[in-house]
Amino acid sequence: MSQKRDYYEVLGVAKNADEAEIKKAYRKMAIKYHPDKNPGDSEAEEKFKEAAEAYEVLSNADKRAQYDRFGHAGMGGAGGFGGGGMNMDDIFSQFGDVFGSAFGGGGSFGGSRGGSRMVRGTNLRVKMKLTLEEIATGVKKKIKVNKLVNADGVTFKTCSTCNGSGRLTRVAQTFLGAMQTQTTCHVCQGAGKMIDKKPADADAQGLKRKEEVIEIDIPAGVEEGMQLSVQGRGNAGPFNGVAGDLIVVIEETEHPDLRREGENLHFDAVVNFADVVLGESIEVPTISGKVKIKIEPGTQSGKVLRLKGKGLPSVQGYGTGDLFVHINVFTPSNISKEERELFEKLKASENFSPSAEERGKGFFKRMRDMFS
Repeated sequence: MSQKRDYYEVLGVAKNADEAEIKKAYRKMAIKYHPDKNPGDSEAEEKFKEAAEAYEVLSNADKRAQYDRFGHAGMGGAGGFGGGGMNMDDIFSQFGDVFGSAFGGGGSFGGSRGGSRMVRGTNLRVKMKLTLEEIATGVKKKIKVNKLVNADGVTFKTCSTCNGSGRLTRVAQTFLGAMQTQTTCHVCQGAGKMIDKKPADADAQGLKRKEEVIEIDIPAGVEEGMQLSVQGRGNAGPFNGVAGDLIVVIEETEHPDLRREGENLHFDAVVNFADVVLGESIEVPTISGKVKIKIEPGTQSGKVLRLKGKGLPSVQGYGTGDLFVHINVFTPSNISKEERELFEKLKASENFSPSAEERGKGFFKRMRDMFS
């Protein structure tokens, strides 16, 4: 599968483009590659869909912010998130008003502005708990959702209230003369059609509830609170309309040893006094298992050791973070008589007293700050 192009590049706009610039750029692209203007041209159709996908994200403030931060991975990339699965019905039902009357009311694909429209279903939102191990590699998850689906055996007829137009026209006499206004038909919600026949378990919009198992491909590197959008897996649209999206909100399960900070991980290693004086090898946990690191003789409490590449991958694919090991010296609260005598002897040794130079650098202040 070819790599997706940058959405700003697709529409030919700058990253700081405002809403009006984005809409103008999309309309230009949509008109250029519109199927009615390029019949039978599959390449033009793909560019038309690509532009619609870019506009779907960049015209939505929340999706745009997510894209700016995480790139295509924030939309779910090739795993089925974002706008990659858009079809012509999706495009014309959601963005048909952008085309205006450039194609005589939308041609063979979409109704004119003010005409009937495909009614969009509502989005579903679910929370998904992930461990750091799952986040590190990416994971496929299956979840059960209770959603609205189109019932089998439903047939439709033209809406008698709007005569299939999806709009109600009202003319009012004012001091300026006759004023005409149009509103969405309140009976069919703009679909231009009504239920003719339906099974007993379907509602007035031809929908019923059904439990469905959905497999979700979570990219590596996602973060707490990140929202991924699985297009078309939300509630079905009324009157056989366009389905809404499934919004997946990421929750991280707390790791017993590691804490996360972006792509980097941190571990607090508690070592005894003898180990930092004499030097020792200790085991530290990582996402992929335990590794041994060397504590050099004379290591000071508070020192941070860096294990390059032992963190989490960037969700945008820009490399992997590091693991930082924080050295903390354990101080016993109860010691034996023999141990006390030993420490009394050590205390008298010049090697176990900070030098004048260290005192001049604020040695004791640093130690107090470290353990406060």
